[in-house]
Amino acid sequence: MTETKTKKPPLFDRILKPEHIVLDNGHAVDRPRSRTPLFVLLILVGVVISAKTTGFDIAMFVKRFNQLPVILGQILQPNFEFFGEVWPKLVETIKMSIVGTVAGCIVALPLAIVASANIVGSKVILWFFRILISVVRSLPAVIYAYIFKFVFGMGTFAGSLAIAVFTVGIVAKMLYENIETIDMGAYEAMQSFGATTLQSFWTACMPQILPQYLDNCLYSFELNIRQSSILGYVGVGGLGVLIKERIALRAYEDAGMIFLMIFVVVFSIDLINDRIRGIILRRKK
Repeated sequence: MTETKTKKPPLFDRILKPEHIVLDNGHAVDRPRSRTPLFVLLILVGVVISAKTTGFDIAMFVKRFNQLPVILGQILQPNFEFFGEVWPKLVETIKMSIVGTVAGCIVALPLAIVASANIVGSKVILWFFRILISVVRSLPAVIYAYIFKFVFGMGTFAGSLAIAVFTVGIVAKMLYENIETIDMGAYEAMQSFGATTLQSFWTACMPQILPQYLDNCLYSFELNIRQSSILGYVGVGGLGVLIKERIALRAYEDAGMIFLMIFVVVFSIDLINDRIRGIILRRKK
């Protein structure tokens, strides 16, 4: 006969013994101690270590906090005469977002296909492209803009490339997850009749994922409008150049005008995208 090994209790329960409770009916139970105090203690230790590492000074925060309402008050009084300076850079920002989003979404589609487990049978190919997508997603757009600036020079071209690469990582990740949830019956039927993988996917799978694909593209466009607004900090054009310049000069009313325009554009795009999503969902039904 083989001896059954008794499972050891967790280390926490071995250090802090469970509470022994005798019920009214005479039975006894052992109630484990709450782990909440331990979690709270670990979080507090992490906060203290992080604060010391980053040089966070609570005294300085309290001392200078009264300046925040002053600066916000100036930002909330935008200088409308500065609109003429903001408009050209705003157009640059929108152009970078459109070009980068379209290019990134086009490249993301084939990448998502070869990263889908229900389409690609080879685990080597599957994980190679999944790791590639994860690597692309790991860096923010501003880092790509900084790199491309040295390769292609300063200007909106480097910014558009940065947004495109960033979009590839986001859309490809979401799309291959969508592909893996679709009904594969029609795809397998076309494969059995001798159709190629591309023909089978385009005919049987693409109609199923098209609404999600378009929705992912619209989401990325919304995200890229915000991203491209700060890319000018590294010298690739757009509103970021003006934001950096006006804040450096402490012209907070001018910065307020820039922020107002960003809000209006992002809010308008959100409304348009919501309307497009509604049309897509109605057609899907």
